[in-house]
Amino acid sequence: MSNRFLYLLLVLFVLAACKQEGKYNVKTNELAIEKAEPVVVLPTKNNRDTGAVSLSGKYLISPEPSPELQSKLDDKKQAYYADTSNLDNLIWYGRFLAYAGQYGEAIKLYTDGIDRFPDEPRLYRHRGHRYITLRKFRRAISDFEQAKLLMEGMPIQVEEDGMPNEQNIPVSSLQSNVLYHLGLAYYLINDLDGAEEHFTSCMNLNTNDDNYISAMYWKYMIMRRGGAFKSAKRFITEMKQDLNIIENHAYHKICLFYQQSLSEYDLREFSKDLAQPSKTAINYAIANWNLFQNKPDIAQAEFRKITRGSDWSSFGFIAAEADLQRF
Repeated sequence: MSNRFLYLLLVLFVLAACKQEGKYNVKTNELAIEKAEPVVVLPTKNNRDTGAVSLSGKYLISPEPSPELQSKLDDKKQAYYADTSNLDNLIWYGRFLAYAGQYGEAIKLYTDGIDRFPDEPRLYRHRGHRYITLRKFRRAISDFEQAKLLMEGMPIQVEEDGMPNEQNIPVSSLQSNVLYHLGLAYYLINDLDGAEEHFTSCMNLNTNDDNYISAMYWKYMIMRRGGAFKSAKRFITEMKQDLNIIENHAYHKICLFYQQSLSEYDLREFSKDLAQPSKTAINYAIANWNLFQNKPDIAQAEFRKITRGSDWSSFGFIAAEADLQRF
């Protein structure tokens, strides 16, 4: 055999192996995302970072903030620079930078804060959140694990909402947000054991029904993806019925759908009047349901439809992107 023929044979073998590795295993969901998560900062005419790169390499641009949001951001910026030693001012300025789509600037600010306040778990919590937005999942995990370590033994610390719900009642805490986002980050790299562990811990905090239902939603999906059909069915069937939901109504309806107490038609009807991130969450849940019913082609089409939307910072959108990397 000539060397050229052996070389071509080797190339064909490698290509065939790569194609086989890229198949999506519905039962075990084995294929993990590559370790590299490239992100670039996209400048605008105002020289502000307002974008990222999707897992498929697509440029993502943040919309211009509304005048009201820009005004609030300016206020937070002014307060921070009036006293840069004030930790709360730093955190709030970073949060509003992120709300305005300036995720890279928020991360830089939190990094500066960590240099000055290395034992403050809130800084790792918020930076980790924005690493998820920018598809840097392993960096997010590192930050949330550090936050979890630093907040050990702390009393539950309610976290004020930057964008309050209709009742203006905060439904999350530092602890629930760290555990929830850590579970999500593990889910996004396909570490189902790590994801289930932290969503279970989030549920066990038992702070309120909003935290209970949002963590239940993800845990059920993880159990189904792990092939634990009977356990997952028993788990969702035992869901509490008398719930006081303030904010996470979409997750509640999804759990009722997974419980088969709500039809897909009614779930889609419910989603029509929701904000886009909540619609995306419901569309992602329905796509997963098709996956659980061994309809990967339909699920894949639903995932692709989600990623053609504009709410690229929402968790449903990011999760759909991650899933498409496994097909």
